[in-house]
Amino acid sequence: RGGNNSFTHEALTLKYKLDNQFELVFVVGFQKILTLTYVDKLIDDVHKEFRDKYRNEFQQKGALGLLNGTFDFKEDFLRLLRDAEESSKVRAPTVMKTFEQSLKSQKTVKCMIETRGEKPKEKVKSKKSKGSKKEGAEASAAPGKTPVGDKQPPAAGEREELTKDEILQKNREEFFKRHMKAGEKSRSPKPEAQKEKGKKPRVWDLGNSNAKVLDYSDSATNGSAEACPVEEFDPDLALGDRNREPGRLYDLEYESDEEAEEEKVVQNTSKPSAKKGGLGGMFGMLKGLVGSKSLTREDMDPVLEKMKDHLIAKNVAAEIAVQLCESVAKKLEGKVMGTFTTVTSTVKQALQEALVQILQPQRRVDVLRDVMDAQRHRRPYVVTFCGVNGVGKSTNLAKISFWLIENGFSVLIAACDTFRAGAVEQLRTHTRRLNALHPPESHGGRTMVQLYEKGYGKDAAGIAMEAISYARNQGFDVVLVDTAGRMQDNAPLMTALAKLIAVNAPDLVLFVGEALVGNEAVDQLVKFNKALADHSMAQTPRLIDGIVLTKFDTIDDKVGAAISMTYITSKPIVFVGTGQTYCDLRSLNAKAVVAALMKA
Repeated sequence: RGGNNSFTHEALTLKYKLDNQFELVFVVGFQKILTLTYVDKLIDDVHKEFRDKYRNEFQQKGALGLLNGTFDFKEDFLRLLRDAEESSKVRAPTVMKTFEQSLKSQKTVKCMIETRGEKPKEKVKSKKSKGSKKEGAEASAAPGKTPVGDKQPPAAGEREELTKDEILQKNREEFFKRHMKAGEKSRSPKPEAQKEKGKKPRVWDLGNSNAKVLDYSDSATNGSAEACPVEEFDPDLALGDRNREPGRLYDLEYESDEEAEEEKVVQNTSKPSAKKGGLGGMFGMLKGLVGSKSLTREDMDPVLEKMKDHLIAKNVAAEIAVQLCESVAKKLEGKVMGTFTTVTSTVKQALQEALVQILQPQRRVDVLRDVMDAQRHRRPYVVTFCGVNGVGKSTNLAKISFWLIENGFSVLIAACDTFRAGAVEQLRTHTRRLNALHPPESHGGRTMVQLYEKGYGKDAAGIAMEAISYARNQGFDVVLVDTAGRMQDNAPLMTALAKLIAVNAPDLVLFVGEALVGNEAVDQLVKFNKALADHSMAQTPRLIDGIVLTKFDTIDDKVGAAISMTYITSKPIVFVGTGQTYCDLRSLNAKAVVAALMKA
């Protein structure tokens, strides 16, 4: 985030400037309430003066060698401060023009009077000039030829005799004649036999004619074994990879261009390779070698512009792509490069490091550790899922349930989506499937997953509270709260979500977002966090703690949504959904995502 050159802390504002060549930072602090217009000029002047004064010492000993030394710069600083303050004061006020200096005074009264029915002279002239140009173009295109079917234009004498109304009437008649002819040609004969009207019902090959088989609307009793009868189905379809290690959350995998290039070189050692790996097509244009010189903004601008377009093409939000490139420019400006180092490779390396830092947040969410901590306190660990419509909240909730069950934790699913038709039935089906994969017999007669639901049209916050209380009494380890999808602009629904989170105080609030979005990801996260802060009655409102990134298998290498989401919130991506089976859940591998992002 080096693109921002200011930082506000309580009542103070700090502005800073980096000198990468000599590894110096210049900082000026002032009260936030003051509007000082000369701060930028002051910090630039101090930077220039200080560099010029101690340049030779820095080159000889380096910045670290002068840490114990003293710099006699107080008088110079006070002089620069006085100059900056005086320059901000000495500004001549803008004086209004007199009437004699204006253009209006040069016009006469006669030229400003317009008689009725006459057009202004300037407009008439401009129309004449346009007409003359058009006539000249037509004459040059076909000299001496008249198009077939068009009438000759009337002579100059005829034009003078006809009035304006007659000319208009004549033009209209010609226009209608031409269109009538064109309409007759384009008409096609009507088909003799018309198609039979009406809609026939479609019969699906795998469908069931008996509607009772498809009826799952009977409400289930919470907590009973009959609520979730064991269902027979093929476990390979639900699990996918049978050779995996149970309970393990695998990292995302991605092979970078450099690794693929290295493999090709090893395989084709005898053949001379014409391609050079590691840079890709995006950076192939600018490969000028720089020999021991400091980087300037002019050197980096073409590469940064290309890089910004590349990031936007990979679904990074446009505003964030600009800020990232600005941050890289400030980090590298003035830095001395090696003899055999290119501008492109240096900028690319700096951007990769910045992206990896963004994707590796300061606080890591370890769900298994937190669940075990809640077990020691004899209370359930509560996770709330929120997000917009159709991003996969219920599906990924079922995947996380399966992962928790494989790690030996019992799960209670709270069906708090009381709005969408079929939401409760979807969770009930997932509960049946999960109980079939992990039957009570395999866990000492203990049912590992149950559904808590109260039907539709009820208060979601009340259902969540009852579910948490039920889980505490029955000894469940984890409560997963499924909420209704809502758009970030819908104030009543956002208020209801803020109420659910404020009343139940979950241990983890996960925002579920899909990897297909670009700029929309920023808007969703910012507005969800803002709504939770605005509609919460608590003094320190509860915001989003982590992100679940879904549909990651549909985007190939357009992984920019991961960067946009983590950059805007500084929150970690806890889970990544990569498919339709229960095993398609991954943890984020920052280097793999950055490798996909930098792929040309």
